[in-house]
Amino acid sequence: MMETLKIEMIHDVVCSWCPIGYSHMRKALQRLNIEADFHFLPYELNPDMSVRGEPIDRFFERRYQWGQSKLLDYQENLVAVAAAADVNIDFSKRSHYYNSAKAHQLMHWAEGYDRQQALNELLIDAYFKRGLDISNPLILLDLVEQLGLDSSKAIQVLYSSAVDEQLLLKKQRVQQLALPSIPAFIINESTLISGSKSLSYFEQVLVSMQE
Repeated sequence: MMETLKIEMIHDVVCSWCPIGYSHMRKALQRLNIEADFHFLPYELNPDMSVRGEPIDRFFERRYQWGQSKLLDYQENLVAVAAAADVNIDFSKRSHYYNSAKAHQLMHWAEGYDRQQALNELLIDAYFKRGLDISNPLILLDLVEQLGLDSSKAIQVLYSSAVDEQLLLKKQRVQQLALPSIPAFIINESTLISGSKSLSYFEQVLVSMQE
């Protein structure tokens, strides 16, 4: 019997390419009939983002000096690549980047209930498809209720100023990897894949690991 792979995905909740990489990895596992135990490690692309977030067009103008035309070309390509991976990114609703610190806190908490993967999928739907503010504790608590978890415990997590020691260790571990980009995947704590990659690429790596 084939062993269950441990897959740790390094991601940010607001990273456009992370749900694409996640979908490619899941499809590759399904095609090859490989069981996997998913875990998620936090990477904040914009840790200094304000609580109000920032309009995406303003963000690209400020950071990369992109005009509207270049941004629209990029978004059009991104939406097409995402759709091919069965990921819905709707820029008519997804207008802002948001601070993802609280969402990562919640993801860490959900791991204790073996609900990280389910929460990740709810967050993808909430942010990329519906454009919701995933920095808002009330929106995050709604996701907790959808998962059937204890919202009173989640409130303590989301409103506490204390930093969970285990979450801090996860962040330090990710920083030590000095990744060139995210998403990234650590398979069985040994093989590192950086980038969203193609479905066929993930399949090739997974097949080689079974040989």
